[in-house]
Amino acid sequence: MALGGDQPIMIKKVKKVIGGGHHGGAWKVAYADFVTAMMAFFLLMWLINTTSPEQKRGIADYFAPASVSESTSGAGGILGGTALGEDGNKSSGSNAMVEQMAPESPTDPADPGKTADTAGAGALQSASEDALRTELQAREASAFTSAAQSLRQALQEMPELAELSKQILIDQTPEGLRIQLVDQDGRSMFRDGAAQPNDRTRILLRAVSRIINQLPNRISISGHTSISPTGRTASSDWALSSARADVARQLLQGFGVDPDRVYQVAGKANSDPLYPDDPMLAGNRRISIILLREAPVLPPDR
Repeated sequence: MALGGDQPIMIKKVKKVIGGGHHGGAWKVAYADFVTAMMAFFLLMWLINTTSPEQKRGIADYFAPASVSESTSGAGGILGGTALGEDGNKSSGSNAMVEQMAPESPTDPADPGKTADTAGAGALQSASEDALRTELQAREASAFTSAAQSLRQALQEMPELAELSKQILIDQTPEGLRIQLVDQDGRSMFRDGAAQPNDRTRILLRAVSRIINQLPNRISISGHTSISPTGRTASSDWALSSARADVARQLLQGFGVDPDRVYQVAGKANSDPLYPDDPMLAGNRRISIILLREAPVLPPDR
């Protein structure tokens, strides 16, 4: 106890701890650097995945060390002075060698006036046009096949056309999709020696018009007759075949075919028999309707 009744003096020391239990904020900086590096890494991987081989080659060439060619320098080193060359006083030294190492593009042997680059561009353009034609021809052939199947299916499903299915012939020719309405023994499409069609001809042409309206191609219509028993072509056969072809055109237009799609109407008499071995056969008398193949439309500069 202190003398005189005074209270004892106590001294308390407080030790301050800086940063607490978190060991400071240095880890945040390290973590931020790590995240930044990962972002840069994934961005680099994405860029590598999206660039073409040509672009990668260009980037590699950009960062590749420049090649040093020997030059006639005074000191003989890379940083040496340029000596006098054959090009005259104060020549460019290594520049002249660079020009010699980069000659002009070689010319095309087929056409000396064209360089290889120009010839290559022309070949690429020609290949593109050929690929376009091939693709359009494939699509057109597929459309013709689908149209032919639709017509055959319609002939099978409609009772009034089932018995007439043998009088329709469908095939593909170099000209296009050909649909032929042919006569049969005892079943003629037109009155004997006349251009007036009968009822079965109207039914068949109505079915054909539905197929024609599914495609944008122009059409060609031709009339044909069989050879007479005398073996000669009567002068009236030309007029008769032409008249029957024109009647078929009128009926098709009446069933909804656009008149502007009619490219040609012709009468061929018996000059193009369907059965050459038997030109007197009834099947040679027919109406031929062709959906013409259309040439691909190319830009005017090609």
